[in-house]
Amino acid sequence: MPAIIYAEMRKFRKSEILGMIETLVVSSRGQVTLPAALRKRLGISPGDVLIVEDRNGELVFKPAAVFEIEHFTDEQIAEWDREDALGVDERARIEARLAATTNP
Repeated sequence: MPAIIYAEMRKFRKSEILGMIETLVVSSRGQVTLPAALRKRLGISPGDVLIVEDRNGELVFKPAAVFEIEHFTDEQIAEWDREDALGVDERARIEARLAATTNP
């Protein structure tokens, strides 16, 4: 490695170059605790959800978004379809505008 690059790299701790390096212990239940400094730096709060991905033997944690899923009945969906249906006049007006823009 060129001396100039090495000298510049020595100005930084290894953790500043590669990111925070910690050793974690897996509990008997398969759990690990993320260090407080790491959680604070990454903005991870109690109750947050993370995705863990195996990338060729390396574990990568990413923030996850959790959304509530609503279930709707077929009747509710049919009602929305009826409410959104175009009237005859409105459909004709839209078709005329579309024809005018596609066939000048």
